[in-house]
Amino acid sequence: MATPAPVTPPTTARPGEEASRRGRPRSNAAHRRILDATSSLLAEEGFSRLRLEHVAARAGVGKATIYRRWSSKAALCQEVLAELAAPHLPVPDTGDTRSELVAAVVNPMRALTDTPFGPVIRALLSQIAVNPTLGDPFRAKVVQARRDEIARVIARGVARGDLRPDADPDVATELLVGPVYFRLMFGGELDLTFAERIADAYLRGAAPR
Repeated sequence: MATPAPVTPPTTARPGEEASRRGRPRSNAAHRRILDATSSLLAEEGFSRLRLEHVAARAGVGKATIYRRWSSKAALCQEVLAELAAPHLPVPDTGDTRSELVAAVVNPMRALTDTPFGPVIRALLSQIAVNPTLGDPFRAKVVQARRDEIARVIARGVARGDLRPDADPDVATELLVGPVYFRLMFGGELDLTFAERIADAYLRGAAPR
């Protein structure tokens, strides 16, 4: 007669223990707290003084939780920058080229003056210039997204006959957005009148002859 197969005893794992063995599930709430803590600490301390243990303490997580999500301080700061910038990139098609050019100036201006993006980018500007681990992803993601959006504005203006066919979208981005960052660094009002002056100057220069 065949020997009965051994009976496997029921598991006695405590709730959550099996999930822990498979790897802890990602906590969206913890992720959100880490990003928020990083944003506020950057504004308070700047990039060079920012420590991941400070972020962990403010977010109420272990330092290992941060390292499971981001490989470095620069990678964490890059995600914060990209998230804060994203709502201020799109320029909707209004059917009016001038209003869209004004919006292309107002978007970064409002992000700098009225949202948490402003204090964070101020804390990181010098690092973006010299630190490729932070600057290269920022240029590839945020700056390129803004260039792409303004390129669509220019293409719509060309299609409407408001702009010359040879209008260069990369130069347009620099002419429309560059003055905003110049004033951020060196002073001057960032208001709607300024945005309209920049947009009108570009429109005059790029209008069909």
